[in-house]
Formats: sequence, C-alpha cells, structure tokens
Amino acid sequence: MLKRTLYFSNPYHLNTENKQLIITNKTNGEVKQTPIEDIGFIIFEHPHITFTQSVMQFLTENNTAVVFCDDKHLPSSLLLNLESNHLQNEIFAFQIAATEPLKKQLWKQTIESKIKNQATLLKKYKKEYKFLIALSQDVKSGDTTNREAVAAKYYWKNLFDIPDFFRDRYGFPPNNLLNYGYAILRAAVARSLTGSGLLPTLGIHHHNRYNAYCLADDIMEAYRPWVDEIVLAQCVNNEAPDDLTKELKAELLGVLSCDTKFEKVTRPLMVGLSITTASLAKCYEGEIRKIEYPEFE
Repeated sequence: MLKRTLYFSNPYHLNTENKQLIITNKTNGEVKQTPIEDIGFIIFEHPHITFTQSVMQFLTENNTAVVFCDDKHLPSSLLLNLESNHLQNEIFAFQIAATEPLKKQLWKQTIESKIKNQATLLKKYKKEYKFLIALSQDVKSGDTTNREAVAAKYYWKNLFDIPDFFRDRYGFPPNNLLNYGYAILRAAVARSLTGSGLLPTLGIHHHNRYNAYCLADDIMEAYRPWVDEIVLAQCVNNEAPDDLTKELKAELLGVLSCDTKFEKVTRPLMVGLSITTASLAKCYEGEIRKIEYPEFE
C-alpha cells in the first residue's frame, strides 16, 4: 500500500488519540485526523509546529520518515526508527561482513542503472542520449574508470536548455529544485533501508566519516532521474524558478508517488524503494547477486 505524505508549512499542533494523528490548525482551530499507519513520510517546515511525545513514538514505530526543515525551509534532519525490522541484528552482521568484491559489483550495478535511466530521460525528451547508453555498457567493477562522472558531465550539459548550466549544490537554479528533490528522495531511501533491516550509515561506495546516510546516498543514485524529470518540467523558456514556492515543493514531493517499473511489476516510487532495499539485503545475505533497480520510462 502506498503510504501518505504529509507536509506542514503552517503552525499546527499534533497529538494522538487511538493511534490517529490529530492535527489542529493553530490559526483557525480546525481539527483533522488521519490513521498513523497510513503515513509514510512527514515534513515539518514551519518553526511553530508543536507535537506531543506520543506523536514521535507512534510515527517511529510505524517507520514513518520524519523530516525537519531549517530556517531556510530546506530539509535538514531526519528521524528514523532504530528497530524497524525483526531480523535487523542478523542483517547488520551480513552487511558489515560484505566483501570488497561484492560491494564493487553492487556499485557497478548501481552506476549502470543510473546511467541507463539518465539516458532514457534524455531520450524521452528528444535529447542526445546514445553516448550514455554506450557508457552504461562500459562500467567496470567498482566503477574504477569513473563512468559515473563522465556520464554526469554529458547528462547535465544536455538535460536543461539553460545556458552554462552545471550541477552544483550551491549553483544557480534549477540547482535549488534539484537539492530539495534529492533531499526528499534521500530521506525516503533511508526509510526503506531501515525497513529492510539495513544500516543506512554503512555504504557500498560512499564512506564519508561525517555522513550518517552513506548507503542512502548510494542507493538513491539510480532514482535521481525521477526527480530530474519533475525539475525539468518546471524549466520554461530556458529559465528555472528562483524561489521554492509551496507549489514547487508539492510537485517535488510528488516524486514519491511516481511510477517505477521493475521486471515484473510497476509500483509507486516509495514502494519501489522497498523492493530495491529488500533485494540489497538479500545480496548481503548471499541469496541473490543483483540489486533490483527500476527502469525509467
């Protein structure tokens, strides 16, 4: 079942009653409620949102990803359940014991999938893409020849019809839209990883000592084009929006419900992430040898 995403950009007070989330608008006193079990993702943007401790307790027990925004209204922190899988200790052990050859193969699969999905997005919008197809077929174990970086340079040059655009976290728009969309995607991946009993900190490729979500940064790579397409749709007449309005944020949050096509099924992205992370856990356990990533359409 596709879980709901809730976005709070105004002052509310939240409490619980009979495992329902009670939402009280502080401005007009209006009260709404929704079953906590239906919520997969919550974003708290307004600084005057308040909640009881039971809200956080029930949300974490439900493995709901809770995202808090900073004073610039950008996602800055994430609350996740530490015990969201009954086999967590066993899966942690397999994950920690993963060999370098295995991790290199998993990273190869990840980069192949990412480049193929980037190529499909370019093709969908009638842009040059064949170079990326060739690159995706030339990825070595561990991506030792850095096909990912070569692909990225070509991809960003051709995706947007914006003069001199380059992908940079602190660059000019639409980098601001990409940053927001990727932050949402990263949080959703982290939620799925913990739901599959995996440790988000212990990455396949990423290993920054200050990064608590290295594995989420690994797994989200193949899913980035779904965010990119939403951002591409917001760029009109060779220009990108300067401001992240509520409407733009709502569009970017919609990435969680985008269709993702696997070999046998098509599922919303939030559900698709669970398919991918569950397959990764099986790779660590030695049951299978390949991560299940979706194909962009």
